[in-house]
Amino acid sequence: MKPDDPTTADIRLLGRIRALELAIELWARGRDLWWECGFQTYLKRTGREPGEEPAVTVLHFEGPLYQVFNGTYDDGAMDEFDALIAAMGFEYALEDHVSLHIYPTDPEEIAAFAEHFRWQWICSLVEPDFADVYEEVYGHFESRPEDLNRLHWREFEILLSGVFRHQGFDVELGPGSGDGGVDLRLMQRDPLGDVLTLVQVKKYAPARKIELQAVQALHGAWAVEKANKSLFVTTSEYLPSARRFAGRTNGVLELATSADVVSWCANAKAGVIEDKSTLVSDTVVRDLLAQARAGRLDRVVHAHQGYTISRNGFGLVLKETRRAALIMALPIVRTTSGDPYIGTESPDFGEAAMQMKQAVSVIRARRSVDDGRVSYWDGHSYFTAWNGQPAHFDLYD
Repeated sequence: MKPDDPTTADIRLLGRIRALELAIELWARGRDLWWECGFQTYLKRTGREPGEEPAVTVLHFEGPLYQVFNGTYDDGAMDEFDALIAAMGFEYALEDHVSLHIYPTDPEEIAAFAEHFRWQWICSLVEPDFADVYEEVYGHFESRPEDLNRLHWREFEILLSGVFRHQGFDVELGPGSGDGGVDLRLMQRDPLGDVLTLVQVKKYAPARKIELQAVQALHGAWAVEKANKSLFVTTSEYLPSARRFAGRTNGVLELATSADVVSWCANAKAGVIEDKSTLVSDTVVRDLLAQARAGRLDRVVHAHQGYTISRNGFGLVLKETRRAALIMALPIVRTTSGDPYIGTESPDFGEAAMQMKQAVSVIRARRSVDDGRVSYWDGHSYFTAWNGQPAHFDLYD
């Protein structure tokens, strides 16, 4: 998803990035180097959270530019590129053999870009099932309530669905359009009878107040569905007539604003456990490891790592939703034939694996499915299902 409305500062920063990218492309074309090249955002290229000194763009390349940046072809091109980047107020670093990251050098611009890309990162995390993995979403809106107005209306609905899940509700998120005036349905399970709350969400500018008709429509849906309660949530305010109407419903219809959402976010953040290893019991982990030892490897994942050297990472999927997962790193058993720098690696499912159930080795990852193939990306490693075979490693540089 994307932020709803770019600010003036966003537009200026995006203009700086586009001018930089255009200058690089024109320079490369002028030297007939622009083949199999392009730009990507840092988030799209890596999937990682931006740092305090963020990369404003990533230049990826093959062909002649690959030769230039990897030292196999240079007729002054590198010096020209260095001068061009510096003249525009940037610097760069090679990330690997096929891409480089470009960074601003001015301290004020570094801070502005950091804020800009932090917002992009927060928006990328607001997904329908983000709630049990990404606590910084709640923290952001607790400390920056004004940014609620920058969300796309659908992102605002999704954010609220996560907040209500943390309050203990079963949440049904509507389709976003054609929902009959009900955006969320909250079900609170109770031995004496389930409690259903209908929620209408309006992400409006602060000056656009909610009118009486909108509040009456939600109350009408409450009556038709025979719900227990109804809740109207907006980023703006309510006209006096709307508040008077809600006041006559004997508490059945409640009205909430951004101030309430900020309070809910603060409570949700407090309820998110930072140590992800505590979200799954030792018993569950032992059962999963026992299944792996017995040959059931559907929860075991593998990542190949390294450029000039080759090594492996293995993990155990402890918990997953459609878009997120918690993965526990597994210890590695190496097999060599005399040379300690070359051989194969396999995961260890024994007692040593239980020692990995701690905060530093239980990581969160994005889960995706492409043509039925499930993969996980933790910002550094790309995990897929392990095929059960020892994986080759080579530590020679």
